[in-house]
Amino acid sequence: MSGWFDIPVSERTVRGAIELEETDSGTLPHRLPRWALEQVGDDRLSMSETQPAGVRIAFRSAATAVEVDVRATRVVYPGLPPRPVGLHDLLVDGRLVAQASAGTATTMSVDMATGRVDTEAGEMATLRFDGLPGRAEDIEVWLPHNETTEIVAIRADAAIEPVDLSGRRRWLHHGSSISQGSNAGSPSLTWPARTATATGVELTNLGFGGNALLDPCVARVMRDTPADLISVEIGINLVNADLMRLRAFGPAVHGFLDTIRDGHPDTPLTVVSSICCPIHEQTPGPGAFDLAALAVGEVRFRATGDPAETSAGKLTLQVIRDRLADIVAQRRRHDPALHHVNGLDLYGPADVAELPLPDALHPDAAGHRRIAERFGALAFGPGGPFAG
Repeated sequence: MSGWFDIPVSERTVRGAIELEETDSGTLPHRLPRWALEQVGDDRLSMSETQPAGVRIAFRSAATAVEVDVRATRVVYPGLPPRPVGLHDLLVDGRLVAQASAGTATTMSVDMATGRVDTEAGEMATLRFDGLPGRAEDIEVWLPHNETTEIVAIRADAAIEPVDLSGRRRWLHHGSSISQGSNAGSPSLTWPARTATATGVELTNLGFGGNALLDPCVARVMRDTPADLISVEIGINLVNADLMRLRAFGPAVHGFLDTIRDGHPDTPLTVVSSICCPIHEQTPGPGAFDLAALAVGEVRFRATGDPAETSAGKLTLQVIRDRLADIVAQRRRHDPALHHVNGLDLYGPADVAELPLPDALHPDAAGHRRIAERFGALAFGPGGPFAG
């Protein structure tokens, strides 16, 4: 295209991914390697890791216009309210200046009762961002946190150069759908993305919906990923999946942290417990859809366990928070770079009253903002484990 410059899709221009897969038509960012997915064998994790939370196209340019060709894949659940369409956020020197969505997408229709998946192929979509300043600035296009996105091509109407990352610290974070960005307004407004932009760190977000489950392969990926700062959010998925009991939980946490430490023995590492979630504070999982809410077109979740079973080792958020605090205190005797943030200090009971969880599980856009502000202050502020 005359007057336009093709931008190569590579690790120099696509940041926040673990791997870039070359497909027949473009490049698919992955947030976990294939070998890890094969070890877990879970379709939900395989879908979640291709939803590029925290992944962004980044370069420096005096462009006034940028175009990105993408192939999007969206998941729909017949009988449930439609899911939000994925947004692409354009940031200039850290400021959100424009947003766009793919006008067409491949759709995967998942029958919740039978598990059947019907796929309808969609076409490539071109996203165009006009009216940029036309002076040399850092330009980022944050890819959707909630839909699989294959990058076909990138163009700008001026030459580009890589962003200077010298002196920028690398933050590696793992967590649940809350870390991935469920119910956030857009990909640059998830709580990890907000925190990273505000503090000037380079984010790799390994937040996976329903899959912060202490999988050993995820710990090995973190062990082998370069990082200057590391955090892990632990709790909510273990409860709502009803995955393990207290006897297994403690050793699993120790093993997860031990593996990370094999590759990052002295890196500041922060364990973050779950934010307040009233349905699971004292009630074990598994979690389930609230059928009464679905009947009136709303998505809400409920806890189906029996609180009396906590005495037999079933996990609740209160049980996990207490155990995590003990584990961190125990390990800090020989690991002073290990730290703890109580999730209730990020979003507690008073926040639930002021900014209720709209589906009883995930914070809304205002909740993500609050969590980002508080984590930024607690972790990156003076005296915090990630203070500069």
